Amino acid sequence: MTQTELPASLIPTLPGSAYVDPAIFELEQQNIFERMWFCAVRSADLPDAGDFRTVQIGRESVLVTRSRDGSLRAFLNICRHRGAKLCVEETGTVKRNFQCPYHAWTYGLDGKLVAAPNLTSMPDVDRVEYGLKKVHLREWLGYAWLSLADEPASFEQTVQQDVRERLGNLDAIGNYQVSELELGRRITYDVKANWKLIIENFMECYHCATIHPELTEVLPEFADGYAAQYYVGHGAVFGEEIKGFTIDGGEGFENLSGVDSEQDRRYYAITVRPQVFINLVPDHVIIHRMFPMAADRTIVECDWLYAKDVVATGKDVSRSVELFHRVNEQDFEACERCQPAMSSRAYAQGGVLVPSEHHIGEFHRWVQEATSTKRW
Repeated sequence: MTQTELPASLIPTLPGSAYVDPAIFELEQQNIFERMWFCAVRSADLPDAGDFRTVQIGRESVLVTRSRDGSLRAFLNICRHRGAKLCVEETGTVKRNFQCPYHAWTYGLDGKLVAAPNLTSMPDVDRVEYGLKKVHLREWLGYAWLSLADEPASFEQTVQQDVRERLGNLDAIGNYQVSELELGRRITYDVKANWKLIIENFMECYHCATIHPELTEVLPEFADGYAAQYYVGHGAVFGEEIKGFTIDGGEGFENLSGVDSEQDRRYYAITVRPQVFINLVPDHVIIHRMFPMAADRTIVECDWLYAKDVVATGKDVSRSVELFHRVNEQDFEACERCQPAMSSRAYAQGGVLVPSEHHIGEFHRWVQEATSTKRW
C-alpha cells in the first residue's frame, strides 16, 4: 500500500529524508530560521549596557546587546573588515565597545564603527555604513525576537497569530503578564533529533499515556490521546484531587494576578512557529526555545517563569520544575529514539498520523510551503 492509498483514518507524514537530509536542513535554515521571527534571548538576561549574548540563527551568528540608551540591539556577529567573528563567547559584558581580535576594528554598542588602525587616514570611510549589520528586533513576552530578513514578516500576523489561533484571542495570554515574570530555573537540553520531531511530539498527546505517567496524573484527559492543542481555546483540566501543577500534584503557588476563573486549574500549550513552545498554568509559565544546530541535533533552552515575589523570596520551585523537566526528558528520549529510523528504508515514504494527530499535517504543509519542497 502506498501513502496515497491510506485508509481514511490515516494521513501521511513527511518522508524520512525530511529529518536527515543536510540539503533539506539547509533549505530550512535559509527559508525558515533566517526569514521568520526567531525567539533568541530573554531580555532580562541582558540587564546592563554592554551585556551581550551570541546566538545561532540558521547559518548566522547573531550578537544581541544592551545599548547605552537601555534598548536591546542585534547585529550579525561579523567584523566588516575581513569577516572575523567579533565575539566568540556565548555571553559576556564589554565596558564600552566591541573590538575585533584580528585587526582591532572597534564598534560601539549601537553598531557604529568607532575606531580602527589608521582610520583617521581614511576619511572617506562612512562609520555608519561600515558599522555592524543590524538585525531586526522586537521584544514581546519578555524576550527578544529577531528576524534576519531584509523586510521581516508581520510580527502580528505570524508570531502573535499563532498564539491567537491557539487561544482564540491574544488577550488570553496577556492575563499571565509573562513579561513581568522572573526566571526561576533554566535547563538546557542537547537533543540528538531533528527540530521537526520535537515540534511534532509537543503538538500531540497520543504518546502521553505511554511515556508521561506524571503528566497524565495531573492532567487525566491527556491519557485519552488528545492534546490541548488539538482544540482552539481548550485548556486541559487538572485532575479532581490535583492541587497544583507539580510533580506530586501538591500545592503550587498563588495564581498569577491576571489569571481569570476560566484559566484556573487549566494547562494551555502553544506552538509558535518555528521554534517556541509556550506552556501556561495558573501559577507559572514555561517557555521552550529551540536552536536547530544540524539535521540531527537541536539545543532546547527551557525557562520556568514565576511571579516576582516567588523568585525574590527564594521559594522552592523544584516541585513544579521537576514535573516538566521529566516531561522534557521523556519527550526528548522519544525523539532521539525516532531520529535514527528516519534514514531507514522502512521510513523512506514516511509514517502515518492517526486522527488525534491530524493537526500535525498542517505543520507539515507549512514546512513544505515555507521551503518550497512540494516534491517531498
